Amino acid sequence: MRLRRGSVPLQRAGMWQAVRNQADLSTMACPDKYRSMQGFYKYYSGEKVAPVLTIFIGGNHEASNHLWELYHGGWVAPNIYFLGYAGVVTVGGVRIGGLTGIFNSRHYKMGHYETPPYSDSDMRSAYHIREFEVFQLLQLREPLDIFLSHDWPQYVCQCGNVETLFRKKKHLVSEVQDGSLGSPPGMELLKHLQPSYWFSAHLHVKYSALVQHSPERATRFLALDKCLPERDFLQLLEIPGDGTPAELHYDPEWLAVLRNTMPIFSVRRGMVQICRMALAASAQQKEAARECAGGDLSVPLNFCITAPPYWPGDPLMAQPSFVENPQTKCFVRTFGLPVNFRAQQGTSGGGVPAVCVDVADDEEIDLGDD
Repeated sequence: MRLRRGSVPLQRAGMWQAVRNQADLSTMACPDKYRSMQGFYKYYSGEKVAPVLTIFIGGNHEASNHLWELYHGGWVAPNIYFLGYAGVVTVGGVRIGGLTGIFNSRHYKMGHYETPPYSDSDMRSAYHIREFEVFQLLQLREPLDIFLSHDWPQYVCQCGNVETLFRKKKHLVSEVQDGSLGSPPGMELLKHLQPSYWFSAHLHVKYSALVQHSPERATRFLALDKCLPERDFLQLLEIPGDGTPAELHYDPEWLAVLRNTMPIFSVRRGMVQICRMALAASAQQKEAARECAGGDLSVPLNFCITAPPYWPGDPLMAQPSFVENPQTKCFVRTFGLPVNFRAQQGTSGGGVPAVCVDVADDEEIDLGDD
């Protein structure tokens, strides 16, 4: 999917799979037929450079250890930016938000307890969205132009021509009819944020819908197919900007939300109760976040290599342990966030009532093509 603002294109991919080497490959929860090195490592190593600014979120078949290094977002390669587990940025006046992962009720209310090296179960639960990031996004009050999610918001398909969906994906009929298709938190965010555009992937089919919030406000939903020959995986859209250069900037409201909410971040294994108190950002808090960066919210071009790039013929390497990415260290230091939230492993994260409930580790979702 490619989004244009004036003459400068932006790009967004569905399942990006930022796999740097064979060790990253071993952390991907996917069918064996897809566990192979593709082309990303060439961008990571510098052999290739993305021709346009590329912004992406994670899906359900990612190198989780790599993306966890960049929890708050960051460059996975020159000109390729990961939006984080949740995040908001601006490009040329276009405001873009997103949420990484897919919904699974079993892990939704848990902390981010998974840490490299991952067990088979943790490798899968690591890409399940958590209530904490949804809670953060629900604090936003300013309009969004674009929102990215991997799975579809629940019921969004019913706002389009559902018969065309059934012709392409007959096996989805029962899930649409009983309401089990899609993410309930995704629909909660859709109703709250009401972005002009919402883009998703996951179901491997092109589908559009119009969600009418009020007579004056609507969201145009679009999902695209897999990037394969003879499939609808690309669509060009013109997104109006403000005429400024298409350069990546941090969003002051999102920064203020992070400063308000990260003290209650949890890595607890078990259910974590999120008190849904309002922590929306005030004008003073947004200005304070801006001042942390000296008034300049440009995202620094500070990509760095944190793992050996793949070389054809390399043997399969063991999963690495957690690595602190210098980009994340710079971000949390600049904006006064908890410096080493991974060190909280085994705690409740502080600041919010947390009740631990035993949860089975077995995986309940189907990791097949659809």
